[in-house]
Amino acid sequence: MSRRAKWSWTSAFVGAASALAATTLLSARPKDPTFHLISIKFTSFNLKLPVVDADLMLTVHVTNPNMVPVKYSSTTMSIFYDGSLLGSAEVKAGSQNPRSCEMLRLPARLDGLELANHASRFFADVAKREMVLEAKVDFMGKARMWWWDHGFKMHVDSHLTVDPVFLDVIDQENISQLQLLVN
Repeated sequence: MSRRAKWSWTSAFVGAASALAATTLLSARPKDPTFHLISIKFTSFNLKLPVVDADLMLTVHVTNPNMVPVKYSSTTMSIFYDGSLLGSAEVKAGSQNPRSCEMLRLPARLDGLELANHASRFFADVAKREMVLEAKVDFMGKARMWWWDHGFKMHVDSHLTVDPVFLDVIDQENISQLQLLVN
C-alpha cells in the first residue's frame, strides 16, 4: 500500500527558514581572532646612563574571522623576559571589519636596566641566537551584531622565540581567549 505525501509550500518554507537560521547561528558564533608577529625593528636607543633603553616597532598581523565588525579600546601589551617585565607596547584603539586581516604597528619600549639584570642569560641567548619572550595583553571592545553592541574581553598570551642579533621571529605560539560580556 503506497501512500503519497502531499506537498506543502508552508512546510518547505518552514524547513528552509529553519536551515537558514541554524546556518546563520552557527556561523555567527564568536571565533577567536588570530595574531601573528611579523617583524621587530629597532627605531631608536635612549641613553640612560649606565644603560640604554630600546624603542622598537612590532608589526602584528591580526585576523578577525567573525562575521561582525569589532571596535576595541587602547591597551598596553606587557613583554616579559626570563619571568620579569622587560617592556611594553602600546596598542591604540581601533576597529576591524568582519572577516578581514590587518597589520598593526605597535610602538614598544624595552627597559635596558631590566635587561642588564639578566645580563648573563641575555649573553647566553645572544650566543645561541635564540631569545624566548612572553607577551600578554587584554583587550576590551564591542562587536556590533544587527542593532546591538555586544561587549567582549579578550586575553592574548604569546610565546615568542626571536633571534636577538637580527630580531628575526624564529617561532611563536599565540593563544587568544574571547569572552562575551553580558550587559
